[in-house]
Amino acid sequence: MTEPEFRESLADSSSARRLLHDLGYFGHFLHLHAGGRNGKQHILVKLHKCGGHMTQSELAKNSCVSSASLSEVIAKLEAGGFISRARSQSDGRSLDIALTELGVEKAREIEAVRQRFEDEAFACLTDDETQTLLALLDRVADHWHGIESREREEA
Repeated sequence: MTEPEFRESLADSSSARRLLHDLGYFGHFLHLHAGGRNGKQHILVKLHKCGGHMTQSELAKNSCVSSASLSEVIAKLEAGGFISRARSQSDGRSLDIALTELGVEKAREIEAVRQRFEDEAFACLTDDETQTLLALLDRVADHWHGIESREREEA
């Protein structure tokens, strides 16, 4: 079943079910087309935005990746020639992560693709519609944060 056919089959569903379906689709789309919030692309862009180098612990604090997953991602990036890592000269317990020239090129490429996506993603909306959507999504996000807090308290 194609996405339009599936959306049509939801026509008689509750508004909440249709909204949740669409939000799920948007999340999936963003993960595939905008690089997600973890993984190799995210780490390359994060390093690039921070001047091309960080300690591994700084990178762990500034990303949504567990330290075990981050170690795996860093190993893959190093094997691909995108980063180098070395013991910190100021603190031998710390690892310095730095982009290579290839890593800088790849980070710039990822950022350009993301920028094109951002430029196109909401082109179907007017400025007023975009602001309305932002306000509504902020309200829903605040409400969901409240639900999450309540669930944590009840647990």
